[in-house]
Amino acid sequence: MPLQLSQKEKLLLQDQQSQEEICIQKYSSYAQQATDPKLKQLFNSYAQQEQTHYDTVSQILQGTVPSMQQGQQQQGGQGMGGSMGMGTGMGMSQSHFGLSQGGGDDQALCQDMLMTEKHVSGAYDTAIFECQDTNVRQALNHIQKEEQQHGEGVFNYMKEKGWYQPQ
Repeated sequence: MPLQLSQKEKLLLQDQQSQEEICIQKYSSYAQQATDPKLKQLFNSYAQQEQTHYDTVSQILQGTVPSMQQGQQQQGGQGMGGSMGMGTGMGMSQSHFGLSQGGGDDQALCQDMLMTEKHVSGAYDTAIFECQDTNVRQALNHIQKEEQQHGEGVFNYMKEKGWYQPQ
């Protein structure tokens, strides 16, 4: 039996899908702007995982709950060639995010992504609590955990560079 989503669930999932699209765009753009090769690699890796999140939310919206097995992360390695493609984006450029082109400011890129991950993770929290289906909750919880890992990765990078010093 196909998954039946309430109108509220659909709207929340569509919001998450839009946020995942923005995360893909930001991480991809910021990977190009970053000057540190380690940061470029981190952002590229996260962009691929965000594509997997986007694809998972899309499948749920289409009525299918994907299995959240260990191989799920490996699937994300297909990068931007997935169903979304950067051509279908929201017309956002690097300058849209208030950052100049060129070498970029790695610290500003990190600060923006940490703030973005905090927001996205919190939005998943709301979506999880509004879902009726246990399997959908589990899939969204899996995504949220990865979003938190992205935030932790950016946080640790910033802390290592001396850019983030919790008091």
